[in-house]
Amino acid sequence: MADDDIPFERNFDPKPDEVQQVSPLIRRVLAPNPGPFTFTGTCTYIVGRGEVAIIDPGPDNADHVAALVAATKGERVAHIVITHTHRDHTPASRALATATGAAIVGCRPYEPRRANAQASGLDSAHDTDYRPSRILSDGDTLDGPGFTLEAIATPGHASNHLAFALREEKALFSGDHVMGWSTSIVAPPDGSMNDYMASLEKLRARSETIYWPGHGGPVREPQRYVRALIHHRHQREAAILTRIKAGDTRIPDMVERIYEGLDARLKGAAALSVLAHLEDLVARGVVRADGAPTLAAHYAPGN
Repeated sequence: MADDDIPFERNFDPKPDEVQQVSPLIRRVLAPNPGPFTFTGTCTYIVGRGEVAIIDPGPDNADHVAALVAATKGERVAHIVITHTHRDHTPASRALATATGAAIVGCRPYEPRRANAQASGLDSAHDTDYRPSRILSDGDTLDGPGFTLEAIATPGHASNHLAFALREEKALFSGDHVMGWSTSIVAPPDGSMNDYMASLEKLRARSETIYWPGHGGPVREPQRYVRALIHHRHQREAAILTRIKAGDTRIPDMVERIYEGLDARLKGAAALSVLAHLEDLVARGVVRADGAPTLAAHYAPGN
């Protein structure tokens, strides 16, 4: 969901499965899974030389796995590192682990946030077969020859989302929490706007100088960029409140007015994003709902 107040960079079209050396310690290989939610595809990163870690091997695509195996020929793949369990990031980990003998490590397996929650279409996109040999928590590190990856808990887009800081290059693998081509989707019940905003503030306070996202090209001047993302979400919240005060009580009506001209394929995601904002607003007492905040609920100004 792009907006003019954020300096998105969409001039990013490397060839799928082509290995690109993007920094002294980082190679990038684009998975062949373009789409309205994945942009040109999932970015897989190879970190290090000789003994390496591979971050987010992507969907279960045999050609992409073969490209990663070829890219690391003569090297030892020690770890396959996962930022979060959406199906465009993790399923290839199993075939890659079989091919290389690497250990799968990273975020915890997906667990529903709420008992008896009806998963949204995007929430059900989690890879429920993901089973890491080691779960990393906030502040945990993964060491390799010449590099250190630090796990940073960044829930919001997904409840189990981790980013990874590469200390030697002051770089951050931001997964889907911060992307260069679009704002991240925050889709309840697994996604949380409150968590997402707190994670943005957490990253803004850090000192990394470049982000390597899960989709799209690098984010340069990341603190400035993250400030723009935070400002954008505040503007979106204000727009939702304006529509509610104007008499819109249902999410589909808000989406039609707030996201004018939006690609029809993205309207479901936009509705979930509005719901994420409304969950937060209801919890804060700014808005009230006729029951639990859901896509079908009616909303009104709070007391």
